[in-house]
Amino acid sequence: MAQGNNGNSNNLVVSRSSGALEQMKYEIAQELGISIPQDGYQGNMTSYENGSIGGYITKRLVTIAEQQLAGQYQ
Repeated sequence: MAQGNNGNSNNLVVSRSSGALEQMKYEIAQELGISIPQDGYQGNMTSYENGSIGGYITKRLVTIAEQQLAGQYQ
């Protein structure tokens, strides 16, 4: 499996979405009061912090998908 620049082995279904996901990560971190280092390296952050950011990203993506599906089937 090919790895991206950030060491993540996940493959994006929509390759152009990486910028939007990166922006969402920073927005959610700010909402949670978590500061991501300027260099983008998150290895020194706690598992709780990284897990919180990832969990809220997932929650927000599910909400967006539900809203899109609801609008599609009305």
